[in-house]
Amino acid sequence: GISMSKRGNGEGSIYQRKSDGKWVGSITIEGGKRKVLYGDTRKEVQEKLKAALHEQQQGVLITAPQQTLSQYLEHWLEHTIKPTIRPRSHERYEEIARLHIIPTIGKIKLQALTPQHVETMQSKKLKQGLSPTTVAAIHGLLHKALEDAVKKGLVARNVCDAVSPPRKQHKEMKPLTAEQARQLIEAAKGHPQEGLFVLALATGMRRGELLGLKWQDIDFTSGVLHVRRVLSRTPTKVGRATGDRYVEAETKTKKSRRSIVLADFALQALKQHKARQEEAHRVAGDAWEDHGYVFCNEIGRHVNPGHGVLVQLKLLLKKAGLPDIRFHDLRHSTATLLLSQGVHPKIVQEILGHSEISMTMDVYSHVLPTMQKDAMEKLNQTFRPE
Repeated sequence: GISMSKRGNGEGSIYQRKSDGKWVGSITIEGGKRKVLYGDTRKEVQEKLKAALHEQQQGVLITAPQQTLSQYLEHWLEHTIKPTIRPRSHERYEEIARLHIIPTIGKIKLQALTPQHVETMQSKKLKQGLSPTTVAAIHGLLHKALEDAVKKGLVARNVCDAVSPPRKQHKEMKPLTAEQARQLIEAAKGHPQEGLFVLALATGMRRGELLGLKWQDIDFTSGVLHVRRVLSRTPTKVGRATGDRYVEAETKTKKSRRSIVLADFALQALKQHKARQEEAHRVAGDAWEDHGYVFCNEIGRHVNPGHGVLVQLKLLLKKAGLPDIRFHDLRHSTATLLLSQGVHPKIVQEILGHSEISMTMDVYSHVLPTMQKDAMEKLNQTFRPE
């Protein structure tokens, strides 16, 4: 016979086996199966049961269809996606989930989520005044998270597939004309970071790529520059205060790791910049920190992307009497100049480090009509009767 001692529901049951006096506990796990645990004393089995139940609750919460979207997203952000993306991207993802998705549809059970929920959230966000680009990013994040839920068998389909994200508005691009670009370079003459602005216009490199550039990445004999890392902002929490520190990180995508052949004027500017830096090094003496950065402050540390670059650009634009543009518009200027001069978009894609040619074509579609005109002119020459 067996002396049973039933436990409350969800706690498993414990009994002592008559045959050998051992204590036995069991717990129902997924699919109605039972997991059996053994011990010499009742207490020991109780402990094991408690641990197993805790584990089960944790596990079930994650794998059960009963979890809410909010529970799923929090787990996904921390355990699935965090290890695979850059800290800055994770911070952005976390922000989108916390500010927009969770407050709006977070309470809904993962399995009960419908395309209508997503649609309603999107229109609500647009009504709140968020830009279509931001709402498209919210859609993108949710789509990515649900894609993983489908893979894990938590949901049968990705409800985001049935909902179109709002059409992104391309930020109004303000590329400089060739004449304006020359004026900017003229205004930068003698500026401590003159080389940075010249290189930005000569290569279309992103700000973080320019700031992460080291002398070892430039081969002066072959005139080639290698983009291998970026300087990336990482939020830091010290107690209650949040600050930023800048760390070297992987490039944005695999394609962003690239080699760029430098124009002669850019090489000259870099040589001149090197001489300037050696002078700064001499002045700083022992205070100099050698990080190998091409663009650094007066003691060799990386330049501050805000004050050291953006503010300086704004001052130079003012000095040159040019329109107020973002730093990223320098990149657009380079691309636009190259494309309008008839450079093949595939080459422009490689220089910019876009992962897909479609991205280049999409972002610079405004340049293409003039290219078509040139193409038709050439065709006309071919077929024009003598």
